[in-house]
Amino acid sequence: MALSEQARASERDRIAQMVLDLVKERGTEITHAGAINESGLTRGRFDQIFDDYDDLFDAVAQKWLHPHLLVMEEVLATHLPPQRKMYEFFARRFAISRERFREDPEFFTILCEMGAANMERVRSFVDLADHYQCELIAEAQAEGFFAGLEIDETLSLINQMVSDYTLPDALLYLGDRLSEQKLARIVDTIFIGLSGEAGSEAAGVNSLTLAN
Repeated sequence: MALSEQARASERDRIAQMVLDLVKERGTEITHAGAINESGLTRGRFDQIFDDYDDLFDAVAQKWLHPHLLVMEEVLATHLPPQRKMYEFFARRFAISRERFREDPEFFTILCEMGAANMERVRSFVDLADHYQCELIAEAQAEGFFAGLEIDETLSLINQMVSDYTLPDALLYLGDRLSEQKLARIVDTIFIGLSGEAGSEAAGVNSLTLAN
């Protein structure tokens, strides 16, 4: 019997949460076969819900990253000044990751390892975050910030400067050395100094020139 779209979506969500719970309980990644065995479903029914392991991983990643997606969309919908909006875009996601890390470092580490091992599967979530960030950059440029820089270049420069606050595994080796206060200073510095007005030989800075 074929599943309705609503029933399929409900089962995908249930099994994704089940996999996360099992990873936390057992301290190891759950295989495709293991997920089938624990799901309470026949192999045929399971295959109606997930095409393969990649599809299962996508559902688990979506479940884990859903709070991050929500806060990004919340920030985009605000009418905050550009600096504050950019800060909130990074800070709210960082706060979620830090809370999870502090709650269960071992579980958090395993999920970071799973993400690294399946980076191509996570890429769509990274691309979505970049898309949202480009919207923030465009809003800031409309108010005179990041003069002389293309959106893609600005995105790349900002991502390099805030990567410790957007890559979850940075918490594994930096821990409490990361803070909202430091992030706020980084964002302030970005808005004060990031421009292309010094010319192509010093793109991204106002006064520092590159040595020949």
